[in-house]
Amino acid sequence: MFAGPLDESIVRRARVAGLLDLKVHNLRDWAKDRHKTVDDRPFGGGPGMVLKPEPLFEAVESLRREGTRVVLTSPSGAVFNQAMARRWSREPHLIFICGSYEGYDERVRCHLADEDVSIGDFVLTNGALPAMVMIDSVTRLIPGALGDDESAVDESFSNGLLEYPHYTRPAEFRGWAVPEVLLSGNHADIARWRRLQAMRRTAERRPDLWEGWRWEKPSRRPKQA
Repeated sequence: MFAGPLDESIVRRARVAGLLDLKVHNLRDWAKDRHKTVDDRPFGGGPGMVLKPEPLFEAVESLRREGTRVVLTSPSGAVFNQAMARRWSREPHLIFICGSYEGYDERVRCHLADEDVSIGDFVLTNGALPAMVMIDSVTRLIPGALGDDESAVDESFSNGLLEYPHYTRPAEFRGWAVPEVLLSGNHADIARWRRLQAMRRTAERRPDLWEGWRWEKPSRRPKQA
């Protein structure tokens, strides 16, 4: 599953440029029996299979080095966000453990992983897709990965707000005109318009983000009567 998405676009360019050293490992390489077994039935009964602790611990312990952070993909983990991506982009080494079947032996979560993370309140077949989503998000924040590092500054969630709307040529399309301020050449007015649009869009579409952003700093709080 990893071969396609991680060999394309920004992730591929970062790898070619030496900004990102990415390796995919097969958990079965650390299984000891002749069938390369990595899962077993849950104690106490129930449907499905559970990933065993032995191969997971051996895999991580053989790959870990100083500064390694181990991330478990899990529907019950904290929800991934831009702040996590920014924090992880500064880590020297990340290991993503991709869940499968009914999940992991709980000792993996308690004694091996540094944090367990979800990409949303829904269930997928396994943790490979969430890991790829997080890898892509983190890679974009590695200095040099985007070519123009300013591109990551104005994106949605980077400053706590959704991104402002964009327009390109033609200036008029089917009677719909580009806002005049964007054609004015006045960079201060354009910056002010974009800021206001980002605030308005966030307040309308993501009131949860808007409330958090408003109260994050005293200067953003409503004036008291």
